[in-house]
Amino acid sequence: MSRTRAVAPALGAICLLAVTLLTSVGVGATAMAFSPAEPAPQATVELAATGEGTVTLTHAGGDHLRTDDLSVHIAVDGESVRHQPTIPFVGSRGYVGSPSGVFNAAGDGNWTAGERASLRLAASNAPDLSAGATVTVVLRTERGVVARLSTTAV
Repeated sequence: MSRTRAVAPALGAICLLAVTLLTSVGVGATAMAFSPAEPAPQATVELAATGEGTVTLTHAGGDHLRTDDLSVHIAVDGESVRHQPTIPFVGSRGYVGSPSGVFNAAGDGNWTAGERASLRLAASNAPDLSAGATVTVVLRTERGVVARLSTTAV
């Protein structure tokens, strides 16, 4: 009588256990790779806009923000402006002059509570920002959206 047949079910169970373990390690590693290391900074930002094309953002509280980590997206009446600002900058296509405050490249790069940044859209940066228009600004970092703001230009 041979006992080699009893080895097959035990070997099969061990192989199945190994495959299950390797699969769960792979799924866990994949999930970790796609989860953000840190959440987006949390800050309260206020928005104001004028019919002359000026957009002003005020850091009202929360985490300090690094301006070189920020991207700013501006829309007027739901339509993205043709030339989006690259923060920080000094003179840029679609904008009148240089921004003031922390969006200016001469700044220290840290945006903290109480500090302001403003820029002025040029007439060539369609759509036109006029009084009564709805202005939407989205501030984001690589880690996610920091603020989504909307106001009516005065």
